[in-house]
Amino acid sequence: MPGLIGKKIGMTSIYSAAGKNIPCTILEVGPCVVTQVRTLEKDGYEAVQLGFGDRSEKRTSKAMQGHFKRAGVAPKRKLVEFKHFDQELQPGAELKVDDVFAEGEFVSVSGTSKGKGFQGVVKRHGFGGVGQATHGQHNRLRAPGSVGAASTPARVFKGMRMAGQTGNGRVTIENLEIVKVMPEDGVLVVKGAVPGHKGSMIIIRKPEA
Repeated sequence: MPGLIGKKIGMTSIYSAAGKNIPCTILEVGPCVVTQVRTLEKDGYEAVQLGFGDRSEKRTSKAMQGHFKRAGVAPKRKLVEFKHFDQELQPGAELKVDDVFAEGEFVSVSGTSKGKGFQGVVKRHGFGGVGQATHGQHNRLRAPGSVGAASTPARVFKGMRMAGQTGNGRVTIENLEIVKVMPEDGVLVVKGAVPGHKGSMIIIRKPEA
């Protein structure tokens, strides 16, 4: 689906016409540059590759430097492919936030969630814990309890909810309403929360028709 690449700025809240306080996320979206156009004849599918965020040539591999020079653009930090743009795009073309999005539309936002490190089952999966005093045991309140079965099947089933790394995964939040578009600043304000920390890269797409 058509979309753009951006960066999460932070959260705020605005008041609706009815006086309701709406929590919102501010996103810096674009400008994105077309770095490649995929065609059915050459690549087997149709798509447009967009780049966002400047990167120095020193930190760009030789192969990618050639890729960007072929498109006639400066090296970019993030490359993402999008499909089904209404307009015909060529390498080097620039897309701004108001070229793709409008107020009142609903979008899907993808990003990498905040990493919370190694966590136990109570925080990671919402286990209840013991909840009251035990019979003399001092460290059972947040323990996972039994994880295996008896001699049959004599193993722990795959997918057993245990302690482990929490967060730091790709998350997509769907159907976020665009509250405000500020083309002069390249800013999009969406209703609700968006995955990731401040300054993290995000991908905004229109939903499938």
